[in-house]
Amino acid sequence: MPTTLPAGEYRDRLAVVRDRLAASDADAAVYFGATSIEYLTGFHHIQTERPVCLAVSPDRVELTVPRLEVERVRGNPRIDAVHDYFDYPGGDPLETVAGVLDELGVDSVLADADGAPGAMGYDGPALSEFVDVETQSWVAEMREAKSDAEVALIRESARWANLAHRYLAAHTEPGAHPVTVSQRASMEGSRAMLDALGDEYAVRTRGDGPVHAGYISGEETALPHGHTPNERLSVGDVLITGATANVDGYYSELERTMFVGEAGDEDEHYFELMCEAQQLAIDAMGPGVPVSHVDQVVWDYFAEQGVTDLARHHVGHNIGMDGHEPPYVDRGWGAHAAGDDTEMAPDRDAVMEPGHVYTIEPGIYTADAGYRHSDTIAITEDGVDWLTYYPRDLEGNVIR
Repeated sequence: MPTTLPAGEYRDRLAVVRDRLAASDADAAVYFGATSIEYLTGFHHIQTERPVCLAVSPDRVELTVPRLEVERVRGNPRIDAVHDYFDYPGGDPLETVAGVLDELGVDSVLADADGAPGAMGYDGPALSEFVDVETQSWVAEMREAKSDAEVALIRESARWANLAHRYLAAHTEPGAHPVTVSQRASMEGSRAMLDALGDEYAVRTRGDGPVHAGYISGEETALPHGHTPNERLSVGDVLITGATANVDGYYSELERTMFVGEAGDEDEHYFELMCEAQQLAIDAMGPGVPVSHVDQVVWDYFAEQGVTDLARHHVGHNIGMDGHEPPYVDRGWGAHAAGDDTEMAPDRDAVMEPGHVYTIEPGIYTADAGYRHSDTIAITEDGVDWLTYYPRDLEGNVIR
């Protein structure tokens, strides 16, 4: 299985940006977002108070970084020149960027933002103080549909997430602490992945492993984003698990609702409702299907079952380099995307396309517990492709 993105992917992405640039009146495309910079060049960094800026002109790709990143950029075959400032606030990040653009003969740009984001206390000037700026979202649009190579990386992520999830289940028992089990499963999953891939694994982590698996338990599962409780497991506890792996910057998502020792009658009832809702959603998916339709199918089912008051979120979201990416599987997506105040704008609704990769995770949440599976599903030319594959049935999710 592939573990790194082919170099040709970056070449093709930069070509798309340059084609769009050629069709505009701007002199360069500029990016401040860390994910956009990584997507176009393969240079990945942690976005802090020190801005990084990528400039793409018709014949040059130039990057401005803080001094501490210079050595990490050198040798990148897609970047023609690297410029640096010492630090922030002691250096002049935007002034350095403006100087780079001036040297390139740039008077107007299409940028992902009018200056660097205010991360970790950064409070610098707007880019428009130096050049004419019009904002664009080209990379965000490009990232919605994944190439075959990107889907392959997400599939590889799902493979290691599945293994880590099995470690998670194997180490779960009454009396165990959720934190300890999660750490152990993540460590063993990471060790297995790194041992198996060896030098093929692209360095992507700092101080931890590439695989993560864990869960929330008990009453915390009633909160979709609950915390890991500081209490040991007991027979009858509900668990909502999660597992993923970083493969050259791409992620999958695998979640299951599990039960320690046994599931009560109420647990079984809501578990089966949740599983049916997820299956209905996946059955409704495919190329050309509006994302709002898939969410509506689940909502209609919840209404039929009388549990809409137990729903807390939409059905899912696109996934790739970020955990959450648009389009979202949400009844309001069309209106949101169109900027309308109307309840729905079906004629302008986002539709699923081949290469979209979605998490499908309808949930039901009572006062005492939550019930949610999440699977990563790719849209193909004629249907869907399940990338995650851990058992979904009740028997496969009771830990005895």
